This record gives sequence, C-alpha cells and structure tokens, in this order.
Amino acid sequence: MSRSRSGGASGNARAVAAQLLDRIEGDGAFANLALASAELPERDAGFITELVYGVTRMRRALDHLIDGFVSDPPGLTTRNLLRIGAYQLHLMDTPAYAAVSETVEAAPRRQRGFVNAVLRRVADVVPAWPTDAVRLSYPDWVVEQLEHDLGAEDAHAALQHMNRPPPVTVRPDGYRQDRASQWVAELVDPQPGEQVLDMCAGPGGKATALAGGRATVVAADHRRHRASLVAANASCTGAALAGVVAADGRRPPFRPNSFHRVLVDAPCSGLGVLGRRADARWRVGPDDVEELARLQAELVGAAFDLVCPGGMVIYSVCTMTRPETVAIDEHVAQEHPDIVAVPIDDHRWRSHGRGAIVLPQDHSTDGMFAVIYKTPGPLV
Repeated sequence: MSRSRSGGASGNARAVAAQLLDRIEGDGAFANLALASAELPERDAGFITELVYGVTRMRRALDHLIDGFVSDPPGLTTRNLLRIGAYQLHLMDTPAYAAVSETVEAAPRRQRGFVNAVLRRVADVVPAWPTDAVRLSYPDWVVEQLEHDLGAEDAHAALQHMNRPPPVTVRPDGYRQDRASQWVAELVDPQPGEQVLDMCAGPGGKATALAGGRATVVAADHRRHRASLVAANASCTGAALAGVVAADGRRPPFRPNSFHRVLVDAPCSGLGVLGRRADARWRVGPDDVEELARLQAELVGAAFDLVCPGGMVIYSVCTMTRPETVAIDEHVAQEHPDIVAVPIDDHRWRSHGRGAIVLPQDHSTDGMFAVIYKTPGPLV
C-alpha cells in the first residue's frame, strides 16, 4: 500500500489538488495541462495526480454522495475538498480517519467544521445510485448515446473501464501511444515506394508510425500548432516524414489521385479516450457529435479525391457513437457506391458494420473504430 493511499500524504497535498480542481472546473483548464504546469511536491506528486484525475472523472458520483448531507450548495473550493474526501473514502483505500482529518486540515479554517461534519456522514453512507449515469459518473446523454449505439452491456462495460486510465504503452522509438492507435497505423499498411498521406495527423503518433517503413509519408493538419507538434514528434522519434503541411483536409493543397493511401484519423467526440482524458466527458455535448459527423463525412469525401485508382482510404476515429462510425460508412456507401469496404480480418477488432471497432474493455485500450476503403481500378 502506498503512503498516499494509507494517509501518509499531507493535508497540503489535498489543498494543492483542490486548487487544481478549481482551475479545471472553474477556469476551464485541461486536467493534463494543469497538472503539467503545477510544481508538485515530489513526495506527494502521485497522490495529487490521482486525486485530480480521479475526482475529475468521478465528479458526478461524488456529488451524489455529498449532496445528501448538504442543505446549501458550497462554494467551488469547498465542494472540491468534499469531493476529494469522498473519493478517498469510497474509491481509494485511504483509512477513513486519514481521509477525513487530512481533508479537513486542507480546508479554510472557517469551513473546517462543515467539511468535517459532511465527510463523517459520507464515510458511513452505503451508496444508492439513482441511475447508471450517476453511478458511472457521466452526463446522461453519453450513457444514453452509447447504450443506444452499442447495447447496454457493452456500453456500461466501456464506460466503467474508462473510469480508470488504460496502461501507458511505449513504442520502440520511445513515443507513447495507445495500442489501439498503433493498430490503426497497422491497418494503413503502407508498401515500399507508395505515397501516403495522414490527413489529420496532429500530434503525429500515427504519421511517425507510418514513416517507419519505406513509403513516402506526408502529414497534414489544419491547425498550425498541431502541425508543429507533428514535426517536433517526427524529430524526436527519428521518423523521416516527406513533409508536414498545415492545411484543411476538406480543401487539401494536393493534386487529385496523388496518393496510394490516405489515412483520415478524423476529429471526433473522443468518447473512446475518456479514460485518458479525465475532463473530456464534461466538455463534449450531443450537438458536438452531429457537427463532427458532418466534418468527418467531408474529410472522407475529400480523401477519395486524393487517392489514386486502386488506392486505399482508411477512416478512423477514437469514439464509439453511431453517427461517427457506422453512419459515416452508410453515407459513404450511398454517395460512393463504387468504393469497396475491405473487411478487417484481425482478432483484436470486432466487426462493426462494414468496419471494425475496439472497445476499451476488450484489450484495456482506447475505444477505436476503423474502416478500410478501396477505390475502383488497378493500382497505379
């Protein structure tokens, strides 16, 4: 048992965690960036990181535990301290006396009696969850969307799995990349001498993986700072990219039919990476899904114009919603009936429409969807 879990971390560590949580919820800071910019005490860094990510993920469930013992809504900092206490009491193995007393110590003096009284009540409660969305700590729409699109059993298993981060995997070149993303790069399967485009390449994980062979790989992204990240990651990994371009994939600055393979790893709602991105579940909304699906359809359509006869377009997204996965393929089938979907024969992927999907619980990875298209004609 670590010192942080056994109560060895200081009350000040909990105060630091509360300050970071205030920034994330109150100021809209991204959890990973807030932690990266904080000067955490080395002794408590792991404990603070777990509190920040864990409380951010489980915010809704923790509020349910707290609100039964609160008559007037507390201020943000006090609420975050109560969440920190409740998280330790119900989701870590911190002894109750330490969880309560150290969290009380971290509270402003005038709030300590209140925090103490509420957490002592929370310590004794046996959770009774009104809905699965509260228990799993997601917005209602996320649970309802995935229940509809995947079925309740798979949806709940995926959401439960994403309440803890997937393991970190490191490629031989030192780049940290989830295995499901690596599997997408494998589906592209560039051959020696081919011209390959990664249309939405930032921050560069898949592009640098594709450049490991003898194909000529060009990376593009419509945001300049993400294109810069691609170039930086190519330099760090030693990947020999033929070029990095800041360009909108819907209006690409390339000649028609100039690539043998195009990867469209499209911007998406990111509902497959909520374990890795603790705060993302509170940022994305149902309208975003529909807007992103329209963008995804445009990007795939533009990719077909760029690929030569007999070439391949690989569409992928790190999400699991129907509008961004199967429905995009249905759109392709209707608008481009001459283009063939190539079956993905790989035991790591589940068949999903004409494409394939990996759910987080399948292999402890991100959730990912992919479909491979082949354009008509002999490869030139």
